[in-house]
Amino acid sequence: MNTALLIAAAAAAGFVVVFTLDGWTRPEYRPVYHPVSALALGGRGWVQTANFIAAGAGVTLGGLTLVGTTWPFGVALAVLGLGTVASGAFRMDPMRGYPPGTPEGDPEQFTWRHRWHDHAGFVVFATLPVAAVIAVFAPALSGPLRLVSAVVAVTNAMLAMKFGQAWEADHPRTGLWQKLALGIGWGWLAAVFFALA
Repeated sequence: MNTALLIAAAAAAGFVVVFTLDGWTRPEYRPVYHPVSALALGGRGWVQTANFIAAGAGVTLGGLTLVGTTWPFGVALAVLGLGTVASGAFRMDPMRGYPPGTPEGDPEQFTWRHRWHDHAGFVVFATLPVAAVIAVFAPALSGPLRLVSAVVAVTNAMLAMKFGQAWEADHPRTGLWQKLALGIGWGWLAAVFFALA
């Protein structure tokens, strides 16, 4: 068993567990509406910030570990991991009623940190389906994992687009679409890392 890949698998699975539990126990945080990134705001914001950084570091480690055996897949995963770390390093702005006391809607101007957070988020949501497509052709993966990767590539791309549209429209289910994309994508990541370990 490869320890680095086991760490990456635990980091990917842990990412989803932490943001799910943290979101369900936050006062006035609405999991179906608010994005995961909003959890990095407020008094308990350090939990999600640490979650972004730890999960991203674990996935980066896993990606770099795979570069030697299947370099395109490993590079894609390392980029995804670094994008996740950057999501933690640069927080989104308070908006849309969170944290508590924040006005509904968007601020008139976004800070530079928020803009960098958006760029990092784009890297994460764009790279995950690309990594899944690459995985379909990775020689290290067996038949069933290749099929699952193909399904994840299509599903995750569709959910990421749905989330982007919902975010722009300030839709009441914005957080749901995002969490479905993250849950499926990061669950797949955990399974792949574990299988390759």
